[in-house]
Amino acid sequence: MFPILETKRLVLREMAEGDAADILKCFSNPDVLRYYGQTPLTNTDQVKKLIKKFSKNFEVRHGIKWGIELKGKDGIIGTIGFQEWSQEHKRAELSYALFPKYWGNGYATEAVSKVISYGFKELELTRIGAIVFIENKASNKLLTNLGFKKEGILRNYLYQNDVSFDTYLYSLLR
Repeated sequence: MFPILETKRLVLREMAEGDAADILKCFSNPDVLRYYGQTPLTNTDQVKKLIKKFSKNFEVRHGIKWGIELKGKDGIIGTIGFQEWSQEHKRAELSYALFPKYWGNGYATEAVSKVISYGFKELELTRIGAIVFIENKASNKLLTNLGFKKEGILRNYLYQNDVSFDTYLYSLLR
């Protein structure tokens, strides 16, 4: 059963086809994707396939992706989750994205903190990693503030708009 997580202001829940329009808005927004390393989504059919992929990844225990929703309001304001989840090696990679209008309100910190706790306590992870564009000052600060350690630089690791970017590799150990 898909876990629903709650914080003071947020509900982290499984995404459904009804979220396709919100997800499309998020992952077609150039401001959101500037440091995400993903090609913009262009239609709801792509999003529906992505939602099915998230569901399948959870079923086979390779990843888990939540929609981030404000308590008492319908519709998601972003996504958060683990990919490259390895039960055998007790590790996963964290990723998250919020609509720009929700930036700077502490929602990302709140969601990331809850997912970290879930990862260590419920998934029994030993290591949570994160890969962040060097230029993404907000995410670099957020992860550092939550105790992640910078392990190094991955040179030319991600492409955005056909341009390669270096990224920082972070980890947090249980």
